[in-house]
Amino acid sequence: MTGGVDPPALRHRRHDHSFGQDRVRAGERRTLLVIALTATMMVVEIAAGLHYGSMALLADGLHMASHTAALGISAFAYIYARRHARNAEFSFGTGKVNALGGFTGAILLALFALLMAWESIGRFLDPVAIAFDQAILVAVLGLAVNGASALILRGADHGHDDHEHDHDHGDDHNLRAAYLHVIADAATSVLAIIALLAGKYLGAAWMDPAMGLVGAVLITRWSVGLLLSTSAVLLDRQGPRDLRERVRQSIEADRDSEVADLHLWCIGPGLHALVLTVVAREPATVDEYRARLPTGLGLAHVSIEVHAYQPRP
Repeated sequence: MTGGVDPPALRHRRHDHSFGQDRVRAGERRTLLVIALTATMMVVEIAAGLHYGSMALLADGLHMASHTAALGISAFAYIYARRHARNAEFSFGTGKVNALGGFTGAILLALFALLMAWESIGRFLDPVAIAFDQAILVAVLGLAVNGASALILRGADHGHDDHEHDHDHGDDHNLRAAYLHVIADAATSVLAIIALLAGKYLGAAWMDPAMGLVGAVLITRWSVGLLLSTSAVLLDRQGPRDLRERVRQSIEADRDSEVADLHLWCIGPGLHALVLTVVAREPATVDEYRARLPTGLGLAHVSIEVHAYQPRP
């Protein structure tokens, strides 16, 4: 070190590990707005379901309660990740807090699906009288709130700060969990309306708990999908094959260099870490190999190790 100036190679490798996680994401603001909407509607639907005797409406309200709690977890995950983004204790930043929030939301989806199924079976065995007109009115109001919430979160999904990728490993899983809770609420609202209309005009009161069961199955399916995608991130599963192939092809473009080892994994929404080992007869420098990497893949943290090819004697 001369004159207080770091060597160029050292300066190049000293970089910020926040990877943009210290910025307020669009999903955070919209999630807080949706929390206010759904918490209000949750109280209305649960009270109405109990008062008017509708299991479908009560199931909708109960799931909206899970949705409110899950959105609270999503909001907490956004805030925690942002406030601790520059904490050096996190090796690759706080991007995985996003996936952890999504994983927790998926578990809540599954638990409330079980609760819906349990309550629906109970109503099959012990039916109660339903005040159809009032229940239908509240269910329609709930659907309107859910639809508005879905549009709000969908807007964040299309307008967030990072580049979009068509891969699960690059998604904002926290936002996806919140969005799935809203869509699940909308689906249970639709099922509640169908069940109440069938009960009122066709005398098919059994449709009310039946739709509760259908909703439980639907929500369980969404929960499993979200659990699989978020757990892949939390367990450092290899990134998408096509991304890995693009990296490999860019490094091996000169036909002399060969990728001996490649690890690509998600460290946050739209962010990947990459560790490469390159072997060549006439190796290029690390910076030259780094310059070959394609842009637009969200490669936030790249480590490259270069070895000269040693033929066997």
